[in-house]
Amino acid sequence: MNTKDIVYIALFAALTAALGIFPPINIPALGGVPITAQSMGLMLAGGILGAKRGALAMVLFLVLVGVGLPLLSGGRGGWGVLVGPSGGFLFGWVITAFVIGSLIEKYWLRLNFVLVAAICLLGGVFLLYAIGIPWLAFAAKIPVEKAFFGAIAFVPGDLVKVVLSTAIIVAVGRSYPLITR
Repeated sequence: MNTKDIVYIALFAALTAALGIFPPINIPALGGVPITAQSMGLMLAGGILGAKRGALAMVLFLVLVGVGLPLLSGGRGGWGVLVGPSGGFLFGWVITAFVIGSLIEKYWLRLNFVLVAAICLLGGVFLLYAIGIPWLAFAAKIPVEKAFFGAIAFVPGDLVKVVLSTAIIVAVGRSYPLITR
């Protein structure tokens, strides 16, 4: 790790916090898990910084949230948020940023819009839901099926985030690549 890596990690943690400015859309049936723009931060971190730095950016962000900084959308923060219904999704950010970054690194020489979109969809939506939905069901004390079907409300917004993230990742990858094979 050099100074440049640390700056990139901090920058993407800050970018994820800045995406929290957009007001959350709360879905009461899901125990308080809001629809936010912040999940786009993990796609960008993994896709632009790569696996290690992208995951570390999300770790830094979650540490700051955990110590009480109100960095999540709607001004939420603190340990209670991390162990609450949205905790599985939040901790999933680290894993999904790592997976997205790993796949981007693996296919770096063959990247195009469709491949990057597929990687963001796989990591930033499917994998994130696979981690977050069981935790949501456990923490909110609802059946997994109810959590799963409730999560469908997130899909349209997540698809928009995938398209936006893909466009940004491809543009940055072409003009200022931070990942090398």
